[in-house]
Amino acid sequence: MRLFLAIDLSAEMKAALTETMHALKKQGVRGKYVPSRNLHLTLAFLGECRSAEPVKEALAGVKCRGFRLSLAAPGTFGNILWAGVKGNQGLAGLAREVRGALDAAGISYDRKEFAPHITLVREMSGRWQGVPAPKGEMTVKGISLMKSETKDGKTVYTEIARLG
Repeated sequence: MRLFLAIDLSAEMKAALTETMHALKKQGVRGKYVPSRNLHLTLAFLGECRSAEPVKEALAGVKCRGFRLSLAAPGTFGNILWAGVKGNQGLAGLAREVRGALDAAGISYDRKEFAPHITLVREMSGRWQGVPAPKGEMTVKGISLMKSETKDGKTVYTEIARLG
């Protein structure tokens, strides 16, 4: 199964991001828009795993101490358009702790440098500059172990465990 660790976003934050995506569409930005239900902030992408149990065990000692998460201006990685997240010691510390626990347990994950963002559009084309930064804030209280699968041609993310 394909797994990743993420921060699940509040309904209010998803609504703010969806509003931004509508503004992008009105401006003519084309691409594969992420469905509102799939919006999240990835802490670590694990990829294909035989079982979720080793991940749950590895993260049993990780505690999310609660912190505020605020949206920031959009940006791009190649043809991926994302919403930014304001710099935050709580988020940076949680990501370090999660990745450290995975390292200690010998669980492999994508080791790209942690760059907090929320993907909005894949295979994006068009002019996106000028769309205002989404406004949203929430309190992070835990980590979600997520499973990614394709059903009827659509990507579906399912929380299989709440950690921290």
